[in-house]
Amino acid sequence: MGAVHGDFDYERHGQGYGMQRRTDPRLAALIHAALGSARTVLNVGAGAGSYEPLDRYVVAVEPSAAMRAQRPRWAPAVIASAEHLPFDDGAFEASMATITVHQWADPARGLRELRRVTSGPVVVLSFDGEALDRFWLAEYAPELIEAERRRYPALDSIAGQLGGSVQVQTVPIPSDCIDGFTEAFYARPERLLDPAVRAAQSAWHFVEQAARERAIERLRADLDSGEWDRRFGALRTQATFDGSLRLIVSRPDAPVP
Repeated sequence: MGAVHGDFDYERHGQGYGMQRRTDPRLAALIHAALGSARTVLNVGAGAGSYEPLDRYVVAVEPSAAMRAQRPRWAPAVIASAEHLPFDDGAFEASMATITVHQWADPARGLRELRRVTSGPVVVLSFDGEALDRFWLAEYAPELIEAERRRYPALDSIAGQLGGSVQVQTVPIPSDCIDGFTEAFYARPERLLDPAVRAAQSAWHFVEQAARERAIERLRADLDSGEWDRRFGALRTQATFDGSLRLIVSRPDAPVP
């Protein structure tokens, strides 16, 4: 079994990510636009390869053997961690890190490494811990929300480590989002009853089994009784949800003439 990098053991629990955590084209469009005109892109914490642009030269970095095994054969990954990138300063025109920073052993160091090896924009897709309670799941699994809040680096901390000119954008989550993070199912609560769906969401592994079971049974009961629809049913027809998903883009400051 491979070594554990960061706060989650993907060697034991990451096997289903390639099926459940797929590229959503609408989120991909935002990420790829933020990469600008860069032709060389570094993807750190690349996992199974979601969101990597196909029309540019991409180098992926992924420390987990289980995650690398789920990548397409034509898109291998460098075995390394965010905190120790084996590349020269400014080696890439742009870099990206999608829903991964919170899982790094040392996010601050990893973000500084991203900036070091990137001459242009650094694009980070992450979650705002202060906005997690916008999601109805907070009422069913408060332990999960609290665990996630502790994991996510503050947005101003991410911006500070990246430096330069930083923009933070709330990313609307489509109701039929095919990237299976928890908020992707804001309008499809039944999907969270599926153990395979939850297994590809690292958050559940930070909650004790009794609390997990209690949350799922309460959700199941409320769906069966109609209570969930009475309280939250309007979300089923809401096209997007402004939850905690954020796109952080750092561009280096222009040199002073």
